[in-house]
Amino acid sequence: MKIEHVAMYVNNLEAAKYFFVKYFDAQTTEDYYENAIQFRSYFLTFPDGGSRLELMTKPGMTDTHKDRDRTGYIHIAISVGSREKVDELTARLKSDGFRIESGPRTTGDGYYESCVIGIEGNQVEITI
Repeated sequence: MKIEHVAMYVNNLEAAKYFFVKYFDAQTTEDYYENAIQFRSYFLTFPDGGSRLELMTKPGMTDTHKDRDRTGYIHIAISVGSREKVDELTARLKSDGFRIESGPRTTGDGYYESCVIGIEGNQVEITI
């Protein structure tokens, strides 16, 4: 078994898509639109060809504060292949104005990673 995809609601679908395309080389499907519920989405595929990310939006969603210490899904981790790429992408995101939550660093359990607060306050872990 494998995780086929993870879905994330966002307010600005185009900006969210652009974030993952620009920084993580995601490929995207055409815009899907369901008129009856005014639902729009994209499926994003990353260079490794594994699990996908579905970005979705519709009118009237609530957008609560994304506290890091809460239950539920906390972050998405994306492997970029090397320590150097973790360092480079982290520096690029910081330079572009994104808040770096931690790292780059080696964690107690041996991961080399950084965590950035990405699009709409959602945490993205960048790892090898």
